[in-house]
Amino acid sequence: MTTGRGKRLMVAAAAASLFGFAFTLPATLVRAGTGTVHPGPLSRADAFARAQALTALGRKMFFDPALSASGKQACSSCHDPRHAFGPASAGPVEMGGPNLDRPGVRAVPSLRYLQAAPAFTEHFYDSEDEGDESVDNGPTGGLTWDGRADHGKDQAKIPLLSPFEMANKDEAAVTSALRMAAYAGEFKAAFGDDVFDHASDAFDAAAEALGTFEQSAADFYPYSSRYDAFLAGKADLTVQELRGRALFEDETKGNCASCHLSEPANDGEPPQFTDFGLIAIAVPRNAAIPANADPAYVDLGLCGPLRTDFKGRTGYCGLFKTPTLRNVALRKSFFHNGAFHTLRDAVAFYASRDTDPDRWYPRNADGTVRQYDDLPKAYWGNLNQDPPFNGKKPGDRPALNDAEIDDIVAFLGTLTDADQQAAPAN
Repeated sequence: MTTGRGKRLMVAAAAASLFGFAFTLPATLVRAGTGTVHPGPLSRADAFARAQALTALGRKMFFDPALSASGKQACSSCHDPRHAFGPASAGPVEMGGPNLDRPGVRAVPSLRYLQAAPAFTEHFYDSEDEGDESVDNGPTGGLTWDGRADHGKDQAKIPLLSPFEMANKDEAAVTSALRMAAYAGEFKAAFGDDVFDHASDAFDAAAEALGTFEQSAADFYPYSSRYDAFLAGKADLTVQELRGRALFEDETKGNCASCHLSEPANDGEPPQFTDFGLIAIAVPRNAAIPANADPAYVDLGLCGPLRTDFKGRTGYCGLFKTPTLRNVALRKSFFHNGAFHTLRDAVAFYASRDTDPDRWYPRNADGTVRQYDDLPKAYWGNLNQDPPFNGKKPGDRPALNDAEIDDIVAFLGTLTDADQQAAPAN
């Protein structure tokens, strides 16, 4: 696996899919329940009308706690629109299950800016020379922290059935809740009068509606941050924010943009602030996650335990998705395990993971630092060593000093969408 991440082709690929969603619905429409097929390709107008109808239906479902076994947990309970569709709490995991007493095992990610994520692939080829796709950037794409869902509709199914999330017993339980919902008539209108007679079809339809809602531009990818306005020539950044941007993009300093792409795509579409890759950075083990009380439990991301198709693939252990940094300043916990609770600590960790490990990792009984304590030593070869890590050792000078870390944090604050910014005080 390569540690470097290519840029050009990924930017182009992301942009190519950005605004195509509303008109790339299936050419032939299979209606759940009836099994009938729409006669011929959908026209552009019909596809747009269907997307609007499914968006409205998915929105109602997203805020409906009756779709959970507890009757008290909606999708919006963990993906709060007032927090960029991420968690409102500072806890590393959220509580779920039939009685809302079962803790999750990973931090809840934001659902914003996922619309351009490509399907998961083990080998993403890229090259700085267009037309010469020879550089393998390794595992790339998919949704969730381990990339195991390729599309929004696939991702939507996970929390509905997860025992520590909405905890429905099976597809039939979800179907039963939908049948009793106030919007059941709209569901039938979209998917067929007998849709509820077939639990698997109704479940698939529910996931389609939720996935469609989660692709709606106004809610999920508004591109309304001050940085977007800056790129459009309609706003200015402060001197500190400009310094932070330069450090963010400098390959010898923060090098953040190597994975969190900050430049517009080749066709001018806004940057995604992720390359959709999966990498290992050895975030410290978080004792606040109940599962971690068991010393034998280790979350290895791409190679398990939640993702099972790559179990035993040692080269993939410890790899997690690179999230978008849009709206990152709103978060109250960071990384897949919520180990840090300030954005500054998250940036500082990158700068001094290896130069000052004592700052981040616990000590053993003999006083030695238990470095990379949440990643078994057998997988240390998977660790990203690109700058700012760059093979540094304890005592070396970090790539970023305190003032430079502050500058990068200031720049990241410009990525907050307009609807998420606090209203000015009267």
